Amino acid sequence: MNAIRTALFIPAAGLLLLANAALATADDEADLLAIIAAVEAGWENGDGTPFREYFLDFPGARYVETGGQNEGLDDLVTHHVEPESGALDGMDLSFSDIEVHFEGDFAWAIANTEFQATVVSDGRKIHSRGYQTFLFRKVDGAWKVVHTHSSSRPVKKD
Repeated sequence: MNAIRTALFIPAAGLLLLANAALATADDEADLLAIIAAVEAGWENGDGTPFREYFLDFPGARYVETGGQNEGLDDLVTHHVEPESGALDGMDLSFSDIEVHFEGDFAWAIANTEFQATVVSDGRKIHSRGYQTFLFRKVDGAWKVVHTHSSSRPVKKD
């Protein structure tokens, strides 16, 4: 009798877990895409507001970008996001082909990136393409970015 209960319980529990994961993905994907869009706009406008709203500020937080990193949310915003708006003209950042994946209260997104701008000080044109990874954690019912990693290289020819 116990073997029959176990045989019925395990598949039923598995189906419930799969259904719950599917519902979480359907309910939460739009939230993650909205966060990514807000972060994209924050970069383009040199506005730290979406970073402070959607990034989890915690000891040990690091945000990595092609060969460099920012340690902590304040470092990212005050030494990277905000200053770039004055140093770069015509900044255009786009995230495309975004893939979102969920594992309970943890999620990640991978996106193609393209960045174009002109350096104000010397008129140099920047045009690069690459990839961006966002790691998210659900905290008190809201998705928060806990880590990002961006890697890109200059575009040689279009």
